[in-house]
Amino acid sequence: MDTRRDFLKKTAAIASGVSIMGLSGTSLYGSSSKDSLFKISLAEWSLNKSMRNGEVDHLDFAKIAKKNFDIDAIEYVNQLFADKTGGSTYLKEMKNIADGEGVKSLLIMCDREGALGDPDDVARTTAVENHYKWVDAAKYLGCHSIRVNAQSEGEYDEQMKLAADGLDRLTEYGAKHDINIIVENHGGLSSNGKWLSGVMDMVNHPRCGTLPDFGNFYLGSWEEKGNEWYDRYLGVEELMPYAKAVSAKSHNFNADGTEKDTDYSKMMKIVLDAGYRGYVGIEYEGPDLSEMEGIAATKKLLEKVRGELANKYN
Repeated sequence: MDTRRDFLKKTAAIASGVSIMGLSGTSLYGSSSKDSLFKISLAEWSLNKSMRNGEVDHLDFAKIAKKNFDIDAIEYVNQLFADKTGGSTYLKEMKNIADGEGVKSLLIMCDREGALGDPDDVARTTAVENHYKWVDAAKYLGCHSIRVNAQSEGEYDEQMKLAADGLDRLTEYGAKHDINIIVENHGGLSSNGKWLSGVMDMVNHPRCGTLPDFGNFYLGSWEEKGNEWYDRYLGVEELMPYAKAVSAKSHNFNADGTEKDTDYSKMMKIVLDAGYRGYVGIEYEGPDLSEMEGIAATKKLLEKVRGELANKYN
């Protein structure tokens, strides 16, 4: 049976020539003045298929980020380790591994804990309280935020009020632990940049912000198969004033390495024009490349764009 070390050696040799030294055996990830423009992190969702089918162990996430891609910051997904956090032992192991690799834990993306904008007062309160354990976990791991969803039901204005209420209450708890509560555009009205920015204004708390995602601007629920999309560039522009993290979603790539659905140069100009200089998280979920290849391709594209924009913004 392969050991975790054996697995890391194997995965380090795939993904379009990715190795511990970088693409094609050369180091592409060394520190430079360009890093000050924005740094690159890795979202665990990029590996969700491999983790769900058992090919990748969740505890190897920090090691893969550092050894395979020389990425020193990661973003967890609660769904991928929710069944292992009944006590502090597992979180301690996660923290020890990340610390040992010199990898920063940035945030936990939280789903399936109830609708923070549920029209039912009891259900909304339950949803708020369900997130407390993730605030606690984020604090322990050294994260700055948990990412949540602003899910609700009803009319436009009513959903805004309900979501703001749930977020406000959760933010109060997060603030006590120095943890931000940040909302991703994640389907429904949350993918309407004007609506979500209105929710942010209503909450009006320095610990409550957004996580603009380049691709999640579908206005229906993800279970539906419609074609109602919000303009992704307008949406990111509207959400950037509140951003405490940014998600570089990628699906498919052209032969020249550009992303088919998102103009990364245009999108990163919007991000940087807003004054953002934090981490930009790789979140690959495309169907064609393997997860390792998709992560590598997204990182290469972000580095290319960073190089092109360095003189303009530095």
